[in-house]
Amino acid sequence: MGIVERIKEIEAEMARTQKNKATEYHLGQLKAKIAKLRTQLLEPPKGSSGAGEGFEVTKFGHGRVALIGFPSVGKSTLLTMLTGTRSEAASYEFTTLTCIPGIIHYNDTKIQLLDLPGIIEGASEGKGRGRQVIAVSKSSDIVLMVLDASKSEGHRQILTKELEAVGLRLNKRPPQIYFKKKKTGGISFNSTMQLTHVDEKLCYQILHEYKIHNAEILFREDATVDDLIDVIEGNRKYMKCIYVYNKIDVIGIDDVDKLARQPNSVVISCNLKLNFDRLLAKMWEAMGLVRVYTKPQGQQPDFSDPVVLSADRGGCTVEDFCNHIHRSLVKDVKYVLVWGTSARHYPQHCGLSHVLNDEDVVQIVKKKETEGEGRGRFKSHSNAPARISDRQKKAPLKT
Repeated sequence: MGIVERIKEIEAEMARTQKNKATEYHLGQLKAKIAKLRTQLLEPPKGSSGAGEGFEVTKFGHGRVALIGFPSVGKSTLLTMLTGTRSEAASYEFTTLTCIPGIIHYNDTKIQLLDLPGIIEGASEGKGRGRQVIAVSKSSDIVLMVLDASKSEGHRQILTKELEAVGLRLNKRPPQIYFKKKKTGGISFNSTMQLTHVDEKLCYQILHEYKIHNAEILFREDATVDDLIDVIEGNRKYMKCIYVYNKIDVIGIDDVDKLARQPNSVVISCNLKLNFDRLLAKMWEAMGLVRVYTKPQGQQPDFSDPVVLSADRGGCTVEDFCNHIHRSLVKDVKYVLVWGTSARHYPQHCGLSHVLNDEDVVQIVKKKETEGEGRGRFKSHSNAPARISDRQKKAPLKT
């Protein structure tokens, strides 16, 4: 029996099992088995010489955005409208068969936009090159899920289910669970609050399913069984997702208003070129890019070429800003002067741990090099030889 068949058999058993207090331990073990099998499904087959054929492209710019959706929802047209890169678009499905990159120039930054082939139900099992599409999506900063506004809401649920099956968690934060494997000592179970979904016995059973008999685990929130399994697996990626509803020109205004009011959603029309500015602003807000401008000493700030920082790519502190310019700059920094929304007054003397905001201006003040020679009695060192035998004898006094 293959891995896919075993997963379907366990899912059928979970569907048959009634959900109550007596069966929660059994359902927790079944969820752990499914998570292990899905992890094995993503691994390359044994005996393979290398990675399979994919369509990964080189990272470029200050951020990366992936377009995911069913075939014929307008992904290629959206790429052409936003970047100017021509991607073949037609009225039939699976027009795009590979990854096509484009560059969005927005707010003095360059954002890489990837047009991926349409995925279908069962993509997590490898149908329709689904694994390659999802692998590229994992390397992105955010995901744009392009949906057809005229179709049912079930498409969004199907795509979310397929992405969660391969370890992508959309618009979620990592669970507050501390987990560490140990060599000896058994399992240490603690929590800082009352747990309603998981107890000590269920935690032990799930850990034993993964053959973990020595570990330390601490719950800092009322987490579920799925959150515990995600922490044990350790390969989940938590990403921000924007749901883009295209083709709003074919539905009524009431339906458009209903879709636009949903969280993390934007309504557009590629046919009529509607609401692209709102989409770009939402994308910029989700990526959290921070532009920092430099100011040479005694000169005006340079607003032409900012240094772009991000919390997902290194951080937004002054130290990250210095490392972005040059790795050796941090040890020479005495202090920095900051103008902008992150400063309490203008300018503010800041250290390396100061967090910068968007459109801040930074001037770096370096340490002065100490001179080797002093003056008079403030001389730092003597020019005399270190050894007494090397000193020159003074001439005898004339009498």
